[in-house]
Amino acid sequence: MEWIESLFVTHSAVQTIVVLSLIVSIGLALGKIHVKGISLGVAFVFFIGIVAGSLHFTADAQMLTFAETLGLSLFVYALGLHVGPNFIGMMRHEGISLNLWGLGIILAGTVMALSLCLVLPINVPEMVGILCGATTNTPALGAAQQALANAHQSSSGAALGCAVTYPLGVVGVIFAMILMRKFLVRPSDLEPRTGDDEDNTFVGQFVVINPAISGMTIAHVSQMTHRHFIISRIWRCGKVIVPLATTQLQMDDNVLVVTNRDEVSAMT
Repeated sequence: MEWIESLFVTHSAVQTIVVLSLIVSIGLALGKIHVKGISLGVAFVFFIGIVAGSLHFTADAQMLTFAETLGLSLFVYALGLHVGPNFIGMMRHEGISLNLWGLGIILAGTVMALSLCLVLPINVPEMVGILCGATTNTPALGAAQQALANAHQSSSGAALGCAVTYPLGVVGVIFAMILMRKFLVRPSDLEPRTGDDEDNTFVGQFVVINPAISGMTIAHVSQMTHRHFIISRIWRCGKVIVPLATTQLQMDDNVLVVTNRDEVSAMT
């Protein structure tokens, strides 16, 4: 039984991997549970981490530091792969104004958080973690931890504050949407459309087999016809693309099209 105890109690590289793997696995499994159509997803890992901490599970400090750095690096890298290809195109349209609004919200939240430090018994590192968790901004936590390290301050309070408030940030948004739907949305707005409605929307999946449009941009194809449609996704060579107006269609592209039901035959 000593080897079992060593996997959970004795600090080592293996023990750290076992503990972290269990927390992540249990969190991901429970995050898939839906209650009335709502699930917490990845955020449930934070709840399991809090439970593990309350049960006094500990791990090697150096391994935890390595896990934090590696996990954050992988997270930012994967996020860049997801949003990077469309970043430049987005900035050409409404991206600049939306980013300025986002920057303003970040500055307002930062000023509010620092102001609360003056009236609440919470130090700056902990408040920074609370801010990062409440806004579900994991990269900001990494930047904050690096800044605290450069200032020779402990970043453990920031990590704990983020772990506590991150799930609440996720749950808070869900409850806010529920309340907005309940009190701000009129019942008539939620009535399902019937087949006789003129604006009945059709979502269809098509494959590009017409060589005449191969190499054309979506904007060019749209200008060639009076038909109204939106291409929301393109599956190409096993990858999912969120297209822009400048995206070129290619042969065998699998496209997801949103259009009016009357336009289906024309789109085909």
